[in-house]
Amino acid sequence: MFLARYHDSPAGAFDELVVIAGIVWNPPTSCAWAARVLVNSVEACRHGRKEVGLPSHVATFSKTIGDEPLARSNGFLSVLGIGSTAPKQENRREIEISETKGSSTRHLCSISMPLTGSHKHHKWMGPAIRMSLPSFSGQTEDHPDLLKYSCKVECRVRPVKPARIWNPRTSEPQECSDGKINSVGSNVLADSVAQSQSISVLLSKPIFALEFSSLRMHVDAPKIFVPQCKKEVGYSST
Repeated sequence: MFLARYHDSPAGAFDELVVIAGIVWNPPTSCAWAARVLVNSVEACRHGRKEVGLPSHVATFSKTIGDEPLARSNGFLSVLGIGSTAPKQENRREIEISETKGSSTRHLCSISMPLTGSHKHHKWMGPAIRMSLPSFSGQTEDHPDLLKYSCKVECRVRPVKPARIWNPRTSEPQECSDGKINSVGSNVLADSVAQSQSISVLLSKPIFALEFSSLRMHVDAPKIFVPQCKKEVGYSST
């Protein structure tokens, strides 16, 4: 997952949550595949769908700030300077994300994360890096073709504690006994299944978390990607 707040963009300021369903190997590198993109801006949603071929959806990001007792410090994080001299209370940002479609709203997930810049002992911002992140998009209603684009990123990066994400209040989507989606209202149910799968990704066990600060991102215009077919090799025996 990728959670970001953009202060400036072609679509203005907005918050974004990207659910990355998988990493696709495309020699000589790998590419991220975004299965669902949530933004709290109608213009950002339109831009993502029309210009980049992303599966963007409009959502609300309700934020609150609170204090909570810290758990016992992690040895590995202490080596990196995270948590070894932490205060007894930790300021956290709570974010509740709900998808909006017309007049209806569906709760997706709640995220709790340390408030950036709230701890004075976290003076290390991490190294300044530049990188290019190739990604796939498309195969959507607005862009039926498979697209490939690249994000050029300049930022500072450092390891942080993973955010905590917990179950939504909504129920599981309804399916037939054979696991197939009902034909009646299939578009609605298909979207519910896609949302449920996105929740499964968000609730999976975190492996590593990084904070990107002072971030500047340039997204190249996507291009139609045509996979190259491998030539078949024939074999004969005598």
